[in-house]
Amino acid sequence: MPILDIQAIQELLPHRYPFLLVDRILELEEDRVVGIKNVTMNEPYFTGHFPGNPVMPGVLIVEAMAQVAGVLVLKRMENRDEKLVFLATIEQAKFRRPVAPGDQLRVEVKFLKLKPSVAKIHGEATVDGVVVATADLMCTLVDKPPGRGH
Repeated sequence: MPILDIQAIQELLPHRYPFLLVDRILELEEDRVVGIKNVTMNEPYFTGHFPGNPVMPGVLIVEAMAQVAGVLVLKRMENRDEKLVFLATIEQAKFRRPVAPGDQLRVEVKFLKLKPSVAKIHGEATVDGVVVATADLMCTLVDKPPGRGH
């Protein structure tokens, strides 16, 4: 059973289809979270990346890490409805094998450092227990502009 289903994730994150890259959260601890992205042939990016050999773009794997990190950061906050989490830096990104339709991307994110307005995290994405990508990310927490919902 997921800790957070897609509806609960959408209550935390502002992202929506086709850019919401987290389908469920399986584990959620104080400084660690595990999310799942089911990669299907219906993803719009497969039309051009690459015809006849569909591969999930590495930048979207990193974005999935950032979104899972956003769940971890926002879940800790009482005033989360007033905040947005923005990706600030990507360091040490490594892509080890392609991710294709039918794969289930498991994204684990851990805090490296946490300050009131900045979180540094390490993300690791696996498919069937094999590491497909890793990266260190820094996310900043900013106030949501007035009058804007999710």
